[in-house]
Amino acid sequence: MTELWNWRIDGAQPVEVYPALAEALGRVVMPLAAADPARLPAYAVVCDVWQAPGEFATVVDCYGVPEQLSEHAGIAALARLLGRNCLLRDDTLDAGRHLLVAPDGTVRPVHFDVRDTDDGEVLSKLRLCSLGDPGCRGWSQCHRSRWAPDTVAPVLAAA
Repeated sequence: MTELWNWRIDGAQPVEVYPALAEALGRVVMPLAAADPARLPAYAVVCDVWQAPGEFATVVDCYGVPEQLSEHAGIAALARLLGRNCLLRDDTLDAGRHLLVAPDGTVRPVHFDVRDTDDGEVLSKLRLCSLGDPGCRGWSQCHRSRWAPDTVAPVLAAA
């Protein structure tokens, strides 16, 4: 259990995220602040959920997720249950490139402007990763990704 997932949600309150996470992952979800490692069930997932500035301001960190759980399927289930778009990092090293997971299960690469502040990373100016964007053409990192520009895939293809 060494997995760490980091997601962002558009407009969700932390209090609604914990029960939705438990249902989406099919596991007991323990808030990080309340998790006692000595009394933690083996099947529990420890999560920290908080508000950050900017777009997709609800941040979710899941610690110790069992390796057999699929991150893409988990975030797709969470997006569906909350009825909100969610983000996860993609497979490039571009800090502004993420995968947008819609409540209907579709996954597509997107870009944000990223600014570091004392309150954390601020995302702004959401735009699709598309060949229509000059920054996504040619030798960009977007083409090294499994999620090429203009990719739209159902979550089952993403898993």
